[in-house]
Amino acid sequence: MQTRREICKWMAGAASLALPSTGALALTEGAAKPVVRRGEPLVDLQQRFIDLRFGMFVHFNMATFQDREWGDPDSPATLFHPTALDTDQWAEAAKSANMTWGCLTTRHHDGFCLWPTKTRGASVAQTTHKIDIVRRYVDSFRKAGLRVALYYSILSLRDDIRHFNITPDKIQLVKDQLTELFSNYGEIDALIIDGWNAPWSRIAYEEMPFPEIYGHIKSMQPNCLVSDLNASQFPSGGLYYSDLKAFEQNAGQKVPQESDLPAFSCVTITPGWFWKQADVQAPLKATETVVNEWLIPLNNRHCNLILNAPPDRSGQLAPNVVARLKEIGQAWKHSGPMQKVHEHIVITTPNLAAAKPIHASSYPDTVGPDLANDGNYHSSWNVGEGNRSGWLEVNFGRRESFNVLSLVEPVGQRDGYSESRIASYKFEAWNGSGWSTIVESKDRNAVRVHRISHVIASRVRVSIEGSHDDFHVVDLGIYNEPS
Repeated sequence: MQTRREICKWMAGAASLALPSTGALALTEGAAKPVVRRGEPLVDLQQRFIDLRFGMFVHFNMATFQDREWGDPDSPATLFHPTALDTDQWAEAAKSANMTWGCLTTRHHDGFCLWPTKTRGASVAQTTHKIDIVRRYVDSFRKAGLRVALYYSILSLRDDIRHFNITPDKIQLVKDQLTELFSNYGEIDALIIDGWNAPWSRIAYEEMPFPEIYGHIKSMQPNCLVSDLNASQFPSGGLYYSDLKAFEQNAGQKVPQESDLPAFSCVTITPGWFWKQADVQAPLKATETVVNEWLIPLNNRHCNLILNAPPDRSGQLAPNVVARLKEIGQAWKHSGPMQKVHEHIVITTPNLAAAKPIHASSYPDTVGPDLANDGNYHSSWNVGEGNRSGWLEVNFGRRESFNVLSLVEPVGQRDGYSESRIASYKFEAWNGSGWSTIVESKDRNAVRVHRISHVIASRVRVSIEGSHDDFHVVDLGIYNEPS
């Protein structure tokens, strides 16, 4: 399945630079200015987040009362009925583990909202107790000196927000609910998004338009880090549609040993994400595992660990969970800031090269250059055995403005491809009469991303020199990103 197709054209009027007839790249007189990012520098926000080191994920929603991982979308709102809700206890338990932040599932995949939304969505407003769980959570964690993040699922079975069923009205519903969350609960450090561009939800970024939703969040709280749980769909070495790289350990996603991306990894202390009645007697993750196999090694890779501790049906953490968190806190202490994270370019806009006419220097049997711009990071074009040089050329069919270029190689993704086979490469843009060089590099990383001054061109070529025969290209990316 194609995981990232061409998204609707965004920022088409943001062109600010053009290619003059001389072949140099220069400012276009009267061109519109590109969109500019607001708020604190992104790298500073990312550093602040990873410096937190350890947090508590709180999966608490309709599924809690059904012994399920996804709540039943046909169940009545009144089924959600915590009898002794104690968010102060959650915060106290987090502090005992030396955690520094929390994240609550405000809406999971069934679509039930833990705050009294004024939208048409089902929520705590329809329950007998009418308790605003989000309010209780943020107040308790802030009172305890803990930072606050939220989780929100784009997929909503109650609202029929599903693949092929997205409408403008449903997009507006998501935006309205996010407006409530970001307007009524103070500063939110991070938003973890789920159910979007995942193989099990299949809601693509052009259906529920990523640039529109991302921009909407940033317009309200520009310092909030937005992270989509999409690691299964994109290379582990790049920040694609996410300010933080997210890894779900329960799904087998592992942080690479040499990763320097600002990241978090989420895992459960119980067998599943939501509390089950059997968890009273179920084995919990061992303190040794949490501290020495996960927390310490992940922190050494610029990665924050978020450990899920699910409340039971009363709305409290069970005694065995509380005890295990205290043990973890006795075995691990926060050691201060992490090593400085390097600045990384975040991809938030459509790949302008996706599905465009593309040609190559060679066409090995069954292989075409279309495998380098099909939006599938599990396919690739290769130059062919015996070849150490080659090129790819994309034709947009019209002049496009762009300022970010990427080249992705399948290092570690297939047998015999354990290191880069590309020694150097050069990106060029067609200026109307010839090719003008815009990037030259000897970068050997699997994911290579370059920010450049804005360029306008109708064609882009990348010429590659290999260090080994038969190098592969997984993806050729050309983007028009906010400055």
